[in-house]
Amino acid sequence: ACEGSLACSTCHVIVMDIDYYNKLEDPVDEENDMLDLAFGLTETSRLGCQVVAKPELDGIRLALPAATRNFAVDGYIPKPH
Repeated sequence: ACEGSLACSTCHVIVMDIDYYNKLEDPVDEENDMLDLAFGLTETSRLGCQVVAKPELDGIRLALPAATRNFAVDGYIPKPH
């Protein structure tokens, strides 16, 4: 929805294994701010757009929350498709 610009929480995912969660880069403040708006937040929640695929994450399991809040932060204007 926001093309990875940390302006929404539409891509909220839940990392199912704490060991994989700990292999991810720490979330920046902007990601944490967006996660605060996410439905069904957990201790291992991340924005999917910030989870960078790399070999050490082979086998990671992600769950989608039961619902989403699909909105962008005021002032964000998406690019035309």
